[in-house]
Amino acid sequence: MSPRRIPAARDAVGRRETPLTITVDGEPVAGIEGQTLAGVLLASGRRAWRHGRSGAPRGVFCGIGACFDCLVTVGAERDVRACRRRARDGDEVRTQTRDQTRDQARERAREQAREGGTAL
Repeated sequence: MSPRRIPAARDAVGRRETPLTITVDGEPVAGIEGQTLAGVLLASGRRAWRHGRSGAPRGVFCGIGACFDCLVTVGAERDVRACRRRARDGDEVRTQTRDQTRDQARERAREQAREGGTAL
């Protein structure tokens, strides 16, 4: 089954489905060129990929980049809004949690202190 609403064979505009594969937390996930990361995740059956402060699951809420509920890490870039970023073949996506964010921020501060010669 294709995650597209209009099958390519009946698409009056003539678009063609070009497959792509991203990796999410080490697991390959198939998508179609032109989909956002959120679109690929939703089409693969994932409805949530992070948790809020209360522990409630979070995924796409607004779908237009205003709410920040769909944040992921793509490669080395943190806090990417999955609803705004087009998937690219080979993207390595990692889901985020508050604990990871806090721990990584502390580690970055330690590294910067070491590089700058100042102590925390």
